[in-house]
Amino acid sequence: MRLSDFIRENTASIISDWEAFAKSLTPSGEHMGSLAIRDHISEILDFIIADIDSVQTDSEQIVKSHGEKLHDPHPSAAEVHASLRYDGGFNMDQMVSEYRALRTSVVRLWRASGVTPTSHDFDDLTRFNEAIDQALEESITDFSAKLELARNLFLGILSHDLRNPLGAISMSAELAIRLGDLSERQAMLQAQIVESSGRANEIVTNLLDMTRSRLGSGLPIIRQPMDMGFVSRQLVEEMRAMHPHQEFELTTSGDVSGIWDKARIGQVLSNLIGNAVQYGFKSTPITVRVEGMPRDIVISVHNDGFPINPADIPYLFNALTRAHSIQPSTNQPTSTSLGLGLFISKEIVTAHGGKISVTSSERDGTVFKVCFPRMQNVVELKPNQRSGKIGREHSGRA
Repeated sequence: MRLSDFIRENTASIISDWEAFAKSLTPSGEHMGSLAIRDHISEILDFIIADIDSVQTDSEQIVKSHGEKLHDPHPSAAEVHASLRYDGGFNMDQMVSEYRALRTSVVRLWRASGVTPTSHDFDDLTRFNEAIDQALEESITDFSAKLELARNLFLGILSHDLRNPLGAISMSAELAIRLGDLSERQAMLQAQIVESSGRANEIVTNLLDMTRSRLGSGLPIIRQPMDMGFVSRQLVEEMRAMHPHQEFELTTSGDVSGIWDKARIGQVLSNLIGNAVQYGFKSTPITVRVEGMPRDIVISVHNDGFPINPADIPYLFNALTRAHSIQPSTNQPTSTSLGLGLFISKEIVTAHGGKISVTSSERDGTVFKVCFPRMQNVVELKPNQRSGKIGREHSGRA
């Protein structure tokens, strides 16, 4: 008996095995009824049967084995099954183990039926495993997408809800300082509260920005006329105050006025200059250049220091990623950051229609270069044309 015919005639036994195994997956399976446990197993078996019976060329088999088969735009039974298992409280390992048990159960029952293997049977078994693998891949992809969405929603809610209490702490500490009547020790502690809550608020803001970009809502960009040179001077002066022993050099040339989001541009500069301070040699200056070109404004931030490992550069602007120098780890600067600064900077630059890049070597140091197009060069993108789900606009809020 061909394997597809065996599955068709023994569907009840196969589903019974599936149900018994799923119920053993605690704590989720033991609280689910038969209907919920079985959900789309019949449709998954129908897909497997149809796949085994379908004609397949050698080239089609190679495409399928490489995972390159075209995906149906409609949810498959395996994808729906993954959604239901996710909603039912199963974890990824439990869902994957169901497919492993299904594979074992079918082969065991087929062998127990006394079948005498032929060349067709080996072909059928290969097709059966291919179909199981395809269904498993679809389930994992769907389950992973739901996990990612849930994680991003959690980060978004957490970041949003933490901003109010952090703001209250900071404002209360600042007010206490202004009211006076504090001892020197009390004033120092209040100042520490203000500084610490400010750092915490910056982390929360970065997490919220990361979540917005990953959920597809884009970073809010509010465009207004501004002077890039003024913002650069403001940020460099702030860094001088924060790092009095570090030398900074700022040069501005050409027309550096335009229409951008002033607060977001400040975020980018703060991240890039702060990064240069953290990883640069303290004995050499941090150089910031702002150049007005006919169509773009180019900002570069340079520091001398141990060069970035070339293997890290392609991933440097990814979320939760921190680069390492090519020096031994003992020479690495200590950092407690989450690795969101460069990711957020890239998102802001992209939202403005610009580009950000980095070069790093022992001879030339490390240079982050940002290109912001002037307003007339920015083309508004439709939602389905956006790269990386980043909001872009001519004016107003994304």
